[in-house]
Amino acid sequence: MNGIISGIQQIGVGTDNVQEAWRWYRENLGFDIPVVDDKGTAERMLPYTGGKPQKRHAIIALNIQGGGGLEIWQYISRKPQAAHFEVQTGDLGIYITKIKSKNVAEAYSFLKNKNENIIGKLVKDPRGNEHFFIKDPRGNIFQIVNDNNIFKNTDSFVGGVYGAIIGVSDIEKSKKFYKNILGYDKIIYEEENIFDDFSALPRGKEKFTRTLLTNSKPRKGAFGKLLGNSQIELVKIHNIEPKKIFENRYWGDFGYIQICYDVQNMEAIKKLCEKNGHPFTVDSNPEIYETGGDIFGMGDAAGHFTYIEDPDGTLIEFVETYKLPILKKIGWFLNLKKRNSEKALPNWMLKTLAWNRVKK
Repeated sequence: MNGIISGIQQIGVGTDNVQEAWRWYRENLGFDIPVVDDKGTAERMLPYTGGKPQKRHAIIALNIQGGGGLEIWQYISRKPQAAHFEVQTGDLGIYITKIKSKNVAEAYSFLKNKNENIIGKLVKDPRGNEHFFIKDPRGNIFQIVNDNNIFKNTDSFVGGVYGAIIGVSDIEKSKKFYKNILGYDKIIYEEENIFDDFSALPRGKEKFTRTLLTNSKPRKGAFGKLLGNSQIELVKIHNIEPKKIFENRYWGDFGYIQICYDVQNMEAIKKLCEKNGHPFTVDSNPEIYETGGDIFGMGDAAGHFTYIEDPDGTLIEFVETYKLPILKKIGWFLNLKKRNSEKALPNWMLKTLAWNRVKK
């Protein structure tokens, strides 16, 4: 059986105060469902954590309107480090997280009236679609973009994670990677220009090539309907040498640390990545392909995670979920190992995740 990529499960964001960061994302962006809230030790990320385990606190939060979640990640055993330079448009790595909204103009008015740190004004992308940029209290930039595919309506003006803007050094190499491995086979636009809608971003008035990618077929798998389609925008700056956003820093330091995809059949994903020249750099359960092995636990959830790097070293995570808490108060946990991997979970079941919403 082929591997299945069900969509973006979450984007990781490093911070120095996980509870404070989650409060901001909850109150402003609607990420109010804590699927995981876990203090522990990152023991299986040694290539990216200085070669030794690191204590951490992580919260994975969802927005029930649909789209991916946020993994809010804080070191406990060390002080997280910021980049030693000002991160600017076109630098290599995950620069901006895309957030979906059913009404971008209303979302803009809501956040502006709250005096949040909106960058510039309401603008239009190369295809004339309205969007805007906003910065969180730690300096991470989000782009609010239009998408009418809502899983469950709420009072939030925005939904979940819809993708990312990623700085790259070679557009063609990156297009191949994101198409052949992650299924982004449709080009929405590809243009080289000085773009008005980037002008308020740091170094945004330079010349760029921008390629916006999406998947042409709906995502399959247990969480395909909840996570939905997504977009990856590749950005290459001209006439300036970009810097690597996580140069000389650890995974989990300040900024966007990875894009995580929900998958089924990790063994097939492993073979796909190797075939395309991007083998796993981290594997939480390397023995699982031969013996079944032990599953990896994170709080009340459990599964199998792996990592690869894109052509510029940006981290991509895959998670095959085996156990997920639906309603912890009554001990309702979902066992995914015994299900048809292509079949979506019933909408009613996924919508019960909203029972765990945290309003304050």
